[in-house]
Amino acid sequence: MADEIINRVANSKLITFDLEDHYPEGDRVFLDISEWLFEGIVLREKEFRNYVKNHDWSVYNNAYLAVGCTSEAIVPAWAYMLVSLHAAKYAKKVVFGDLTTLETILFTEIIDTLDLSEYQDKPVIIKGCTHKPIPQNAYLLLAQKLQKTASSIMYGEACSSVPLYKKK
Repeated sequence: MADEIINRVANSKLITFDLEDHYPEGDRVFLDISEWLFEGIVLREKEFRNYVKNHDWSVYNNAYLAVGCTSEAIVPAWAYMLVSLHAAKYAKKVVFGDLTTLETILFTEIIDTLDLSEYQDKPVIIKGCTHKPIPQNAYLLLAQKLQKTASSIMYGEACSSVPLYKKK
């Protein structure tokens, strides 16, 4: 059968690692505290504490929350800490920064806890195309962690991958 098409990818020992499989489900929300500042730039402690106290924190129930300030205000660290303490009662995670920072922190924690023993001395391809917002830093951290385990690391799809690392 010289005309038979053989799927060499399916028959290879290549293992695909898809970061999207580890994407934590839940809403992502950015809370801009500039709205709680006088004229968007001055933190008045009494007023700020009232905003925090009277805010409906339940809207962040089971969500991932990034807290930041989009104005040029100089906000003291305690203000973000105060917000995080109230939000943490509802949110799955509260971080300082924007939504990209939030995703980066989430994936850093996920990758740190991954057990990669199943990839020991095996060729691994890190899947490149995703439908969910995977931060670029997640790919770097995963590649570094896999380097200690895998025999080789590639990036992309099995049919068109870019070689990155091969154990000597």
